[in-house]
Amino acid sequence: MRGAVCVLWLTASSAFVAVAPGKHGRIVALFGGGEKEDVAVILLAGGVGSRMKADRPKQFLSLEGKPVLTHSLELFLGLEGIGQIVLVIDEAYRGEFEGKDERLVFADPGKERQDSVRNGFSKCESAGLVCIHDAARPLVTAEAVYEVIADAREHGAAVLGVPLKATVKESEDGRFVLRTLDRSRLWEIQTPQVIRPDLLAEGFVRVDAEKLLVTDDVSIVEQIGHPVKLTLGDYTNLKLTTPEDLVIASQILDQRRS
Repeated sequence: MRGAVCVLWLTASSAFVAVAPGKHGRIVALFGGGEKEDVAVILLAGGVGSRMKADRPKQFLSLEGKPVLTHSLELFLGLEGIGQIVLVIDEAYRGEFEGKDERLVFADPGKERQDSVRNGFSKCESAGLVCIHDAARPLVTAEAVYEVIADAREHGAAVLGVPLKATVKESEDGRFVLRTLDRSRLWEIQTPQVIRPDLLAEGFVRVDAEKLLVTDDVSIVEQIGHPVKLTLGDYTNLKLTTPEDLVIASQILDQRRS
């Protein structure tokens, strides 16, 4: 079954191991050697979603009878190995989530994405890995999350992504084509993005020192020259941006139930 997890206790060594079916049948080992519940999730839900043209931020719009944000929150609360979830959300919206789970804590949104991640990171405690996810991506699957966590555990940093399908052209002035890029080398990056906390902390030092503006989380680690593993995701893990995206998301959920 897609996203299913097998949990094994190896009594001889008292090790906890969880495995999940990966892409193309690959088995993903998630935890071991006493690392149970060492993943801290930073769930970013502080955006205003102006392109959605709605009366509230997009993470609070209804998708299949519940807020967009709730889809991701419930997913992570139900996964093995998640020791903490930091919900980065404006204080005005926290009421309905308070007391939902003892692993759930809150952080304030920042001016830029990297500021929100930093605020969430400051609340992470005793994490072996930090898993950063956009609440506006409610369709990520448990399988994909387990895959990217396993890759980050092996390589230190990993990001979900899919090979780019569209032809991409570069323009210098916004009016004429400068050149066509080789799409065989291009990936569309998604979330979650999973990073070892020491690498994330070191990356933030570099970002601060050079006053850099980064648009995604593993870019922080790229600044210190650490390799980032590309984890093959799903094209259905779309980010809700426009009203049409809500319709598509609902259709995808309907297909998954059939």
